[in-house]
Amino acid sequence: MSQNRKIHLNAFLRNVGQHEAAWRLPETRVASVTDIDHYRNLARIAEQGKLDAIFFADHPVLKDRSQDRPWDSLDPFTLISALSGVTSHIGLVATASTTYNDPYGIARRFATLDHVSKGRAAWNVVTTANAEAAANFGFDHHPDPNTRYERAAEFLDITIGLWDSWNDDAIRGDKQAGIFVDPDGIHRIDHHGKYFHVAGPLEIPRSPQGRPVIFQAGSSEPGKDLAAKYAEAIFTAQPIIEDAQAFYADVKGRIRAVGRDPDRVLILPGLSFFIGGTEEEAWALRETFEGLTLPTYGLAQLSRITGIDFSDHDLDQPVKIPAREESEGNQKSRHDLVYRLTTTEDLTLRQLLRRLSAGRGHRIATGTPEQIAGTIIEWFQNGAADGFNLIPPALPTSLSTFVEQVVPILQSKGVFREEYEGTTLRDHLGLDRPSVSRDTRYTAAAE
Repeated sequence: MSQNRKIHLNAFLRNVGQHEAAWRLPETRVASVTDIDHYRNLARIAEQGKLDAIFFADHPVLKDRSQDRPWDSLDPFTLISALSGVTSHIGLVATASTTYNDPYGIARRFATLDHVSKGRAAWNVVTTANAEAAANFGFDHHPDPNTRYERAAEFLDITIGLWDSWNDDAIRGDKQAGIFVDPDGIHRIDHHGKYFHVAGPLEIPRSPQGRPVIFQAGSSEPGKDLAAKYAEAIFTAQPIIEDAQAFYADVKGRIRAVGRDPDRVLILPGLSFFIGGTEEEAWALRETFEGLTLPTYGLAQLSRITGIDFSDHDLDQPVKIPAREESEGNQKSRHDLVYRLTTTEDLTLRQLLRRLSAGRGHRIATGTPEQIAGTIIEWFQNGAADGFNLIPPALPTSLSTFVEQVVPILQSKGVFREEYEGTTLRDHLGLDRPSVSRDTRYTAAAE
């Protein structure tokens, strides 16, 4: 591993903030949830801080208890396409499901975005844990986790094959000879698999990055296996450093086992933060947020994660979440996080709901800018992370505070860039531009 490696930082931008009570703060402008000017401002702040990328999640279903907080209402792909025009360097990561999309459509959209943004596009691959989404796409039932991940692997093979269906030099533009493209530089993929039949080629020439960067979010066993084979950056929820170190070692080992270079795949835990001039001020700020939480929302989310109805449980009585072996995809990893919280700490149900309100199982750092920077560096230097997916509690205030107060400390210690050294997201992440692959996976199913 390079001794000169730098910390990688992305910003997860969820409407007016990840904290479930952010919308209730006096300074929050509720209309910002669907206001493009709000998101333009966030993108510019993140780029001012020289962050690697901005990241948008996707939930293709209106969740329960929508009366309790704003939701991710805007389509993430459309949103980052709009933001590509008001930024020039920062990466643009949009989430899209392999369960409720088709490979050709995804390949086409992200290749287009990579051209439009001049090489800053990334696809965050998910299989969608929300069972309710099935009814929005004409399905009678939501596929089980094994089916979703099997479909995702085939989906990724096809998408990569489509991105590689053009040689880099396929466009000749020979006006004298009247040859625009070299037909020998464009290739069908003729994929015939269990879930998809796709002929190809893509109608879009190879994009500036060769391929958009592939991110993957999730910490379940099938999710880790999928990431080891395909991902170039991995998002995960790890609240304590020991668990993060175990996850880091596990996934890096899986990457090595499939013949890939683990140093070329970045692991980025989520990090929420409350920053104050003193530690006391930071905790007071956190208390302000937690004091505005609505137990009804927290109980609904805890029930979704654990499968347990807590509506009759006294909020001020101790709570213990039992271990459970069987659980769906992302919810299994989230369940494990909550289980560890209640077995390592004596928490009441109210305290647990407040603990989960900012990050829903992600690491929460509370303190001065120096302390926040110290947490980031500690994890980075001790085999727990290659960087972080920042999860600001409130937007734009928390992001602005981080950029103005924490980033300069990281820069002064030589662990974070002072200027962008390249123009593409692969440049920022230290990833090579991949060569065209003619992997037999793309057509082997036909044989």
